[in-house]
Formats: sequence, C-alpha cells, structure tokens
Amino acid sequence: MPDSREEPAPPTADETPADLRDVADAVSAESRRFVSTVTEVAAGSNPEAAIPLLLLAVSDVLAAGARLGAMVDILPPERFEPDVGPDADLDPLGAGLENVLDGIDDYTEVHDPVLGSEVVTSSLSGDLVLIVGALAQGQRHYDTGQVLEALWWWQFSYLANWGERASAVLRVLQVMLGHLRLDVDDEVAADAEFKALHP
Repeated sequence: MPDSREEPAPPTADETPADLRDVADAVSAESRRFVSTVTEVAAGSNPEAAIPLLLLAVSDVLAAGARLGAMVDILPPERFEPDVGPDADLDPLGAGLENVLDGIDDYTEVHDPVLGSEVVTSSLSGDLVLIVGALAQGQRHYDTGQVLEALWWWQFSYLANWGERASAVLRVLQVMLGHLRLDVDDEVAADAEFKALHP
C-alpha cells in the first residue's frame, strides 16, 4: 500500500467503476454479516454455538479480505481520510466476548513467521473487536457514499492488521473445534468405530 495519497485522484464515488463497486458491495455485505454474528455471540444467547458461528463468520470475512488483498492498490479521491464521526464504543462488545470465551480466550502464536520466531500472547476477544472496528470504519465510509474510500480502508486495514488477526483467530477456532470433536475417551471412540463398521 502507498504511504501517501499524492497520486492522481481516481474517480469520485459517483464515478466508481462498476467492478470496484461490485467488490465494495460484496465486502460491505460480508462486513455486516460478520459484525452481526460477533455481536450475537457476544450477547451470550447461545454459548454452545459460539465457536462454530465464529469459525464460519471469520472464514467468510477472510474470503472477502483475500479478494481485497489480491487486488492492485486502491487510491481514494481525497488525500486525507474524510471524517465520518467518532468511532463506535466497542468496549461492551469486547466485554461480552471475554465473558463468552472465558477460559479459552487467550492463545499463543508466532508474532511474525516470516521475520522471526518470537512467541506472543493474544486473545480471541481482542482480535475480534479489532476486526469489527476496522470493518466498521470502512462501512461508515461506504454508508456515506464514499465507495473508493471504503475500499481503500478495507484493503489497507486488511493488509495492515485485520487480515492477519483474522487468520490467527481462524486457526485457533479450527484447532479448538478439532479438540472438541476429536478429543474423546478411548472407550467412547472405540464404541463409535465399532458401530460405524457394524451397522
């Protein structure tokens, strides 16, 4: 991504090329679904389904992010990001996620597998809130008709932080789900295998 916006200005929002508008529409819809799912999980109404729901939501939003990452750099018409008002208060969302994920929230990972092997600690709740915040910022631009600005923000923040955080969260959720489904008592596993082989 470029560090400045001194390139020639691309078309204004009303002149956004159809292919870029299609991408923006798709990312906007996926962002809304992701935020809705994370908010639903944080409410704690169905804690048993939290991990599967988050696994699906993170997988879907990463697919949208991958499309942004594979595109050439998007340059908005303005050199500076237009003001879209104050950021949403995401503290209640974070607190709700911490409560739902209590006992399984923290995890360890290699900070940058390309540049080194430093192991750091992160949290699912913190990462999910970061992703929601980044997507919501792009969504505010999209909702005010600033389509290219929204695309620039979604693409930049995907490459800078939320894509990497979502990838880490996805791996942790998948590993958790694997443990929940596969870590069973040997006797139970043998009984299930016998029944599967002798219907």
